[in-house]
Amino acid sequence: MAAKASDLGAAKAELDAPRTFVLAVLAGAFIALGAMFATVVTAGGGDVPFGINRLAGGIVFSLGLVLVVVAGAELFTGNNLIVMAWADRRIGLGRLLRNWGIVYAGNLVGAVATALLIFAARQYEFGDGAVGLNALAIANTKASLGWGQAVALGVLCNALVCLAVWLSYAARSVTDKVLAVLFPITAFVAAGFEHSVANMYFLPIGLLVKGTSLADGGDYTDLTWSNAVFGNLVPVTIGNVFGGAVMVGLVYWLIYRRPVGRPPGDRPTV
Repeated sequence: MAAKASDLGAAKAELDAPRTFVLAVLAGAFIALGAMFATVVTAGGGDVPFGINRLAGGIVFSLGLVLVVVAGAELFTGNNLIVMAWADRRIGLGRLLRNWGIVYAGNLVGAVATALLIFAARQYEFGDGAVGLNALAIANTKASLGWGQAVALGVLCNALVCLAVWLSYAARSVTDKVLAVLFPITAFVAAGFEHSVANMYFLPIGLLVKGTSLADGGDYTDLTWSNAVFGNLVPVTIGNVFGGAVMVGLVYWLIYRRPVGRPPGDRPTV
């Protein structure tokens, strides 16, 4: 598994920019579809116990990473594991950051485009507006987080996401991959942890619905574009990088790939 993570990391870092970007757009759309699914399933769940409602949302949200892992796409949070190829001295820091930058931008395009399409379809009106009200509540909660809290929730989230990707490396079939993804992703959603790419959908769709009559009478003063970007996406992204690259990628590199009793090779410069 550790060797596969290193091999895939090196291959991802060397993939040309146009293909990387298009695959990243797909991943952003896939995660957005999972987020949309979770929004619908948990809408109007006032009579359902909190934990059961969160559990249902987590199970269906797993669709996003299932699509990424099985269909093939480039997801920023999962690509934090490319750090293993960097630690193995197979790629340089420039290649690592280049991949993360292109993939992050592509994920943003795919997620926001999906939010715009969902909004244009007026899906927020379904369930007598229950879907739209749930989208508003989710986005408002995320925009109201404190900076430190958002970082910590991001750390916890991507530790689980990268563990899901790590487990998928042991899969021998599509069924194996789906089961590998299901439980870690369900756990992070049910626990309320923060995923930067999912928030690229949750926050824009909430902001779009805020401009409709569904928001009349509600207190959504924290739900602003400024809070969405600087109060959520920035700290959550920082937390995601630490949780995925450090707590999973570098920890497993130290356990399984760190050279012992031999001099390290020369690190690439690009």
